[in-house]
Amino acid sequence: MIEINLLPGGKKKAAPGAGFKLKLALPDFRALLANVKDPWLIAAVVVWIIAGGGSAALFITERARLAVVESRLDSVRAEKRRFDVVIAQKRQSEKIRDSLVAEINVIRGIDSDRYIWPHVLDQITKALPPYTWLTNIAAVAVIAPGGAPTPPTTDSSGATVVRLTISGSTVDIQAYTTFLRQLAASPWLTDVAPATSQTIIEADRPVTAFNVGLRFKVADSVYMRTVPLAQSLR
Repeated sequence: MIEINLLPGGKKKAAPGAGFKLKLALPDFRALLANVKDPWLIAAVVVWIIAGGGSAALFITERARLAVVESRLDSVRAEKRRFDVVIAQKRQSEKIRDSLVAEINVIRGIDSDRYIWPHVLDQITKALPPYTWLTNIAAVAVIAPGGAPTPPTTDSSGATVVRLTISGSTVDIQAYTTFLRQLAASPWLTDVAPATSQTIIEADRPVTAFNVGLRFKVADSVYMRTVPLAQSLR
């Protein structure tokens, strides 16, 4: 059946069943709570909700902390690799330094033993006063209890210990004391001690014959002066 509306402005009512409408009804929580009468059940639900929320918050917090820790771990690993290279270079430099120090000590030991007597004679000559002459300069060997001479010993620095005895004469007793004082002031000599002294007659005149014991030592570096073996001549 066809209907025609001849009245202007009129609206046609939609026929029932012409459209589709979907209605969703949410549950009435108030009614549900009103129907629940058991307080233990309510408490259990509340505790479950709090525990779930706390677990979710804890999970999110731990994930954030884990991300920060992993970032710091990556930076620490990078720093460790860089420092491993630096430590390896440092150890290699220390090995080279130790090798050079050992070679220098060997050279110093050889030089200290090689130039003992030049230093001894130079210092004795400088300490010798006027009117005094020497008759003997000799190294003293240390005698072991069995009667055999012991090999030369070394001090704490590794230098060879050389003990000496000096014999001489002087016409002036003041020159003898001056000689002892100047020997003791030498940076290359130590343990200077008079052994014997007596008056004897030489060429019809009295002189004082003496004997002095001392020990050679390596002087401090401030008293050493080095010069090149070869110098250019102009």
